[in-house]
Amino acid sequence: MESERLVRNELWCGLGLLSLQTAAFFRLTFWELSWDIMEPICFYVTSSYFILAYAFFLKTSKEPTFEGFFAARFKIKQRKVIKKRNFNIERYRELQRMCRPDFGTRV
Repeated sequence: MESERLVRNELWCGLGLLSLQTAAFFRLTFWELSWDIMEPICFYVTSSYFILAYAFFLKTSKEPTFEGFFAARFKIKQRKVIKKRNFNIERYRELQRMCRPDFGTRV
């Protein structure tokens, strides 16, 4: 599915950026600068990640986990793909209800 592929690409890019950041911090800490200089920088970067995770929770009411982030991003990407392809989601749900009477019922 296109939406899932787009979200997985975002997650892989995130992994790449975090790896790059870790390598840069490692380099700065042990070769360029020192821990005394890098400690506050690392603290504020980590604090900003916590603030972003908290903002994510406030906005989506989902846990700030990789699974929660994936679900939220997937939903957004899915809406964009549906709109881009002019897919009639209401008609799709109607057909599902006709073919599967138990569709949409929660236990």
